Amino acid sequence: MSSYIEKPRTTCSLGGALAVLSSMPGVIPISHTASGCAGNLSNATAFNSGYCGSSYCSGQNVPVSNIGEFQVIFGGGNRLKEEIESTFELLEGDLFVVTTGCMTEIIADDLYSVVKEFEDEGKPILYVNTPSFEGDAYVGYDLVLDGIFNNYLKPVKKKDPTLVNIFGVVPLLDPFFRGDLEEIKRLLEKLGLKVNTFFTADQTFQNIKSAPKAALNIVLSRTHGVKLAKEFEKKHKTPYLITDIPVGAEQTDEFLKLVASRLDVEKKVVNKVINEENKNYYSYVERLADLICDSEFKFYYHVVSNSSTALPYAEFLEKELGWIPENIFISEALKKRDIPGIEEAFAQKKLGGQLIFEPHATQIQRKMTETMVRSNGSFYQNTHTPVYVLGSTFEKSFIQKSASGGLYVSYPVYNRVVLDRGYAGYRGGLHLFEDIFSSLVAGR
Repeated sequence: MSSYIEKPRTTCSLGGALAVLSSMPGVIPISHTASGCAGNLSNATAFNSGYCGSSYCSGQNVPVSNIGEFQVIFGGGNRLKEEIESTFELLEGDLFVVTTGCMTEIIADDLYSVVKEFEDEGKPILYVNTPSFEGDAYVGYDLVLDGIFNNYLKPVKKKDPTLVNIFGVVPLLDPFFRGDLEEIKRLLEKLGLKVNTFFTADQTFQNIKSAPKAALNIVLSRTHGVKLAKEFEKKHKTPYLITDIPVGAEQTDEFLKLVASRLDVEKKVVNKVINEENKNYYSYVERLADLICDSEFKFYYHVVSNSSTALPYAEFLEKELGWIPENIFISEALKKRDIPGIEEAFAQKKLGGQLIFEPHATQIQRKMTETMVRSNGSFYQNTHTPVYVLGSTFEKSFIQKSASGGLYVSYPVYNRVVLDRGYAGYRGGLHLFEDIFSSLVAGR
């Protein structure tokens, strides 16, 4: 494998940090970087994540210290102080978070001294080191949330036994993060719980402040948010549950039972919710039966997505649609320590096909092509076709040339618009049914 990532599916850690901060209510980022870093990174996620657009302080509106050659030689502390002062003067927010870029980290500016002056004045501010060489956008997600929840917020003495925090769904790097979180919140509230998602439209800064009161942290990823949850447990004494984001009825049934068991929710309450949701879910799915059977919509499939969503998508295609698995590509560059957890989850789910860790877009396309054995004129040879692909816009050329259909569900997605669409839970499963089969009949 080469030393670079060809067609990367993520930004640097600063980009991930800015994606998080731009999605949190009442939180203002201040980027201590050279000109262009914050705006370009914010736009990279905003436009490549279903054209979600910018928020109050994202995109070209992020306050930036805009350091140059002078600050590189003599230090950028004074310039940062000026930028923080003007940001407090011009913008309203509940919390201001200073992030850093490569240049300011290399020259080793003393952020602590600068930020402490404002802390001593009672200003709501903290700083997080987020240089590009620290890691990718997923690392930035963990870094900035660790700074807010484990360094800024104080522990509380009394917990709320019905309150849970949701972690692991990375804003913008999951184009459907809002819709997914809204569905998870809806379902957990039906169990009688209160839910902090931190990134949906109904949340306020009060949800962030209340996080230490939670009785449980639910991490919807095997990799992202795990380190954060472990540090949260040390600081705030809140236990955590690591599981996959559920897609469709079967996965969601198990998810609700799992959460309920950790919080002592009565079984009759859980069963009532599951029965209600299944009745609604399958009343819609059964209407697709004629289309699926009469049109012989049975496919081999490939999934290309990150470590949080690839397995749930594959499980949905295999167990709810009955399609035949070929390759499940984990398309992010994971650290070696994260790979065993994904492999273990793959084995537990008893999924077919091959699990492949491959961040290079060209290599992914080559391996998908290799799977499609050519018939060489033999009528009875299994050619592993027709093929369907759940992936990103990077898979568009393969889908157009070689597949019978495809749907763009993983970052980057810049050939469809995403507002409140989501694929998690029961409603998300229906959306996925609808979008997959809409893509198949679109050309009729």
